[in-house]
Amino acid sequence: MQGNQGNKAAQASESLLVMTLITLSGGLQDAYSFMLRGGVFANAQTGNIVLLSESLFSGNAGRALSYLVPIAAFAAGSFAAAEIRHRFSASGRRIHWRQLVVAAEIALLLAVGFIPEGFPFAANALVSFACALQVETFRKVRGLSYASTMCIGNLRSCMESLSAYSHSRSGQDMSKTLCYAAVIAIFALGAGIGSLLSAHLGLRTIWISALLLAAAFSAMLRRSKEE
Repeated sequence: MQGNQGNKAAQASESLLVMTLITLSGGLQDAYSFMLRGGVFANAQTGNIVLLSESLFSGNAGRALSYLVPIAAFAAGSFAAAEIRHRFSASGRRIHWRQLVVAAEIALLLAVGFIPEGFPFAANALVSFACALQVETFRKVRGLSYASTMCIGNLRSCMESLSAYSHSRSGQDMSKTLCYAAVIAIFALGAGIGSLLSAHLGLRTIWISALLLAAAFSAMLRRSKEE
């Protein structure tokens, strides 16, 4: 029975509703950090690494540091998520380890909204850490591997599935294609919402991301209880 409870909680995290909520949150986080926290991508560490390298080679150490901070924070967040999984994934726990991660992410993003504009390093570090927690924790939707905080892997998988469908005409391959296309569209929607809200809510916009994650936490908890 305890093992079944853990499996049900895991399945709840793979639902379309949870995917939609956390992917909207992921897109919003990236728009927020880029527009309001110094042009840094909280999620897209590849871009930050490119900009870090460019800054170092141009001799701009101060600018390089602004990209190094989110990269290091993202790495730390990935490690922290893995540690939480190892330490709290035992069956029989009332709250699944993924729910613990979401709760931690919500707390971090709420804290970011209180950080003044003059402290972008601290804000970007917390957002990047939270993003890493999310991408490490939520990897599947309906059994398909995906990323909720970036699009390159989803785009590749979408085109791979479309190619497979062009040869097989399988409904399953088309379903995969549409699922990945939906993830990409939802992420873009979250980024668009983030850009619009940033103009009105300013630094507090990140709280909308925390609210979306709170809804995902509630959905996971409710579904695991129902099942």
